[in-house]
Amino acid sequence: MANETIDQWLRREWRELGFYYDRNDQTRVWRFIGSRSGLLRFHDDLLEYADDQSNDYKSEHSHYGPYSYLKIMTWPEPSFEKDAIQGSLTDLRRLAAIVGNKLAMARLGDSIHIQDEFAENSPYGLILEVREDDFDPAQADPKLSKEAD
Repeated sequence: MANETIDQWLRREWRELGFYYDRNDQTRVWRFIGSRSGLLRFHDDLLEYADDQSNDYKSEHSHYGPYSYLKIMTWPEPSFEKDAIQGSLTDLRRLAAIVGNKLAMARLGDSIHIQDEFAENSPYGLILEVREDDFDPAQADPKLSKEAD
């Protein structure tokens, strides 16, 4: 971040993540916006996390994105929560498969809702919004100026 402004750093972080996310506590959903390839990075993040055996302990977790409030966490039961997307490593692999399968069938403009097929009665859900191939996730961040860098 040596010569970057905060906005430039945030843009770079969103682009490296591959998608933009936010959480709406009124509607109780995590919302991810990205191109198919960008959203597939979430799939890859889930698999990378689940394949690391050092994460096979309750409450282990990793933070993602420039604001770091997206957290993947090891927990005995699968769930979308206010503070984490959680489950056993097997559950998180299963979520990766659900995400991958749904994105394989998705079309531009689709909004994919995932909840009960991952975790029945989960307090939150996950929405994946599929955008164009050249979608820039930094453009979805309302905290950033709309100036290009």
